[in-house]
Amino acid sequence: MLVLLWGTAAPGEPAPGERIERTRTVTVARGLDEPLPEVRVAGDVPTLLLFPSPIQKKTLTFDESRIRVLDAGELSVIIQAVADLQEGERHEIGVFFADGRAPRRAAFVLVTDLTEVDIRIDVRRPELPAMPCPNEAQPRAPLPEDFVLLGYVGEEGVSATPIKDVDAPSQGLSAVVGYSYRGHGWGLVAVLINNHFSQPPWTPRQATFTGTRGPSLQARLVVEGEGMIGPGEQGRVLAVVDMPTLSADTFFTLELRGESGRTLKLPNIRFPKAMMEGGNDIESAEAAIWCHC
Repeated sequence: MLVLLWGTAAPGEPAPGERIERTRTVTVARGLDEPLPEVRVAGDVPTLLLFPSPIQKKTLTFDESRIRVLDAGELSVIIQAVADLQEGERHEIGVFFADGRAPRRAAFVLVTDLTEVDIRIDVRRPELPAMPCPNEAQPRAPLPEDFVLLGYVGEEGVSATPIKDVDAPSQGLSAVVGYSYRGHGWGLVAVLINNHFSQPPWTPRQATFTGTRGPSLQARLVVEGEGMIGPGEQGRVLAVVDMPTLSADTFFTLELRGESGRTLKLPNIRFPKAMMEGGNDIESAEAAIWCHC
């Protein structure tokens, strides 16, 4: 009895000379520099290749003298060796996916193993590393037509007038070469600010227009370059306000407040008349000249 028990294979184990049948998950190679995964086939056992997405079965390539395709569907291929492959004998089989995503092709190397055979292969596509987001397209430089299309320049055009220089020794700041501009619904002051060489860097933070009448106007502040004016350096500062209606007779003081409590005030700023408001007067002509300079 003991001899009989010893000579009988345990349940679930193959009898001597039989191959163990395996079901495995195999990941497709990511690229040409990665070796192809192996699939173990035999001459007496079919192997099912089950794909995660549709394939183009007409693109199947294999050695018909050594491998048979028993069936090919949208998601599966059943293959079987004509006969057990010899030791060292290796054959490639491949097929393209229908969706065109990478990797586009699933390929395997078919071999024969004396102890195991794959009866089902669940094919898996590898998780490719996330591609870096392409750099956002650099915005193109604004063109004159953009201002018209955006409504910043209307039939009245753009008018400009110069601003007197301002010196504030106690603040270590001065303003030169300034202009006030007026367009369709907006006003802007652009001025060059000098920071004295004995002073620390100055970074403007707020801009306010205070008129002789009416409420103060908080402006958008733009500092050309790095946003800071170093000791002994010069930087252009722009203050912009939205003004649907504005009398050209109103005078403003522009206050530029920066870090460390240093402030520069530019008094007697008047936004010019619109190009059509002044008719043929000298001021309109001067404004047109300044605009074209």
